[in-house]
Amino acid sequence: MRDAAVVAVAVAALGIALGLLWLWLAPRIPLISDGKAVFLKDTEGEGAIGADGTFALLGLAFGALSAAGVFLWRRRGGVLLVLALAVGGLLGSLLAWRFGIWFGPTDDVAAHAREVGAGVTFDAPLKMRAYGVLLAWPLGAMIVHLGLTALFGDREPATDDPPAQQPWGPSAH
Repeated sequence: MRDAAVVAVAVAALGIALGLLWLWLAPRIPLISDGKAVFLKDTEGEGAIGADGTFALLGLAFGALSAAGVFLWRRRGGVLLVLALAVGGLLGSLLAWRFGIWFGPTDDVAAHAREVGAGVTFDAPLKMRAYGVLLAWPLGAMIVHLGLTALFGDREPATDDPPAQQPWGPSAH
């Protein structure tokens, strides 16, 4: 139980690093103001979906790394350990999402447009539009941990005893 709590807290704390990486690597959405309204500078840009994709890819990478770290630390599975890995990954994703938005460009677009002035390009706030990407970290962690446990986990010792005869099976005579 103690190991599961340590895993959940440690994995969730990595959410701060994911949030900072998301803020740094996510594509920016340029906005421009004419003094009266704010417009997209590039109306056909794909930055909005790129931010979600960046978060998903980073979440998968963090999931794989955290699962590998937990497996190398304990060298076995266990329901509590795997559950802690999933819960920690989800909490880490939530923390990363809020952390990235908090340190990103301001949410008050109108005030920011007035501050920079008409005709000056500025960045839109970082937003997540596809909330399903929050599950990338726990899903990536579960898949990698399952694979590592299947490939390198402890095995039950094999026995040389023949299988027991069932009452409805062929008789030994």
